[in-house]
Amino acid sequence: MPVAPDPHGPALAGSPTPDSINAMTVQEFPGAGNDCTEIGRDYAIARRRVAAADIRPGGYISGPTQFSLADAALWYVVFAAIGRVEPMALTSELSIRFLRPAIGETLWARATLDNAGRRNVVGTVHLWVDDRTTAYTSVAQGTYALPRQPST
Repeated sequence: MPVAPDPHGPALAGSPTPDSINAMTVQEFPGAGNDCTEIGRDYAIARRRVAAADIRPGGYISGPTQFSLADAALWYVVFAAIGRVEPMALTSELSIRFLRPAIGETLWARATLDNAGRRNVVGTVHLWVDDRTTAYTSVAQGTYALPRQPST
């Protein structure tokens, strides 16, 4: 995978894993098309293998596809912040800025934790295509609201 290791180390034992996140996503949101590939204490990496339906004229990966992956990556970093997979953590606000055309086969997103509070989690997401890890196609920032009671 074209991503540098986390300088803060891996997630803590008992924390959500890519496998546990992906299993929940497949069960609760079949067809979403986004995968968690890595998660640490304050970051998560998401991937989307680009399909024909994700492409706009000119061969560009669509804005809604990039937005969807940014939202997914931010959702995954929420799980790292709270230490569990929580399907009812909900997007409260998300904005995205498109920096350059996204053309490629695999779209990546790295969400980093900016702040975790009792009721909200804030993060920033950088997106890129294929192995161009420093040529960001877009950057997003958003907030997730946490449920009052954990989901069962």
